[in-house]
Amino acid sequence: MAILMTDAVQQRMRERRKSLLPLLKRAQETDGYLSQEAVRLISGKIRVSENEIYGVATFYPHFRFEPPGKHHVQVCLGNACHIGGATNFMHAMKIEKGIAHGQTTPDRAFSLEAVGCLGCCAISPVVVVNGEVHGRMNRVTFMRLIESLDPPEKPS
Repeated sequence: MAILMTDAVQQRMRERRKSLLPLLKRAQETDGYLSQEAVRLISGKIRVSENEIYGVATFYPHFRFEPPGKHHVQVCLGNACHIGGATNFMHAMKIEKGIAHGQTTPDRAFSLEAVGCLGCCAISPVVVVNGEVHGRMNRVTFMRLIESLDPPEKPS
């Protein structure tokens, strides 16, 4: 009888853990990142420790723990984009905005993320800004795009 109860407990734990990734994904889609509050709520809902949740979430590179900027820039670093010069976009953001992969500008205007292949190789190099794909980019067109999102203020 004790063995059957142990099996039942193990089955319940497996079922709870199966729901962890979908809950993390939904929380990030809702808030744009995984907040401490979201992790706490998920922990209470499925009765898995917050430490275990962080352990799982930090394993996957697409989960963020800080809110993204107003303009979330994703630079594809897949083979075709890398060969096409996409690393120049990362360097340009470091020089012009002072941020690297996983960072957000202090004013929260921009966040930068290096991502694997986006599947847009035919129009590489590619960047995605706020979910919109921009292809056949070069450093000049990339910087024009960034500047168009954050135009300098005109003196009055």
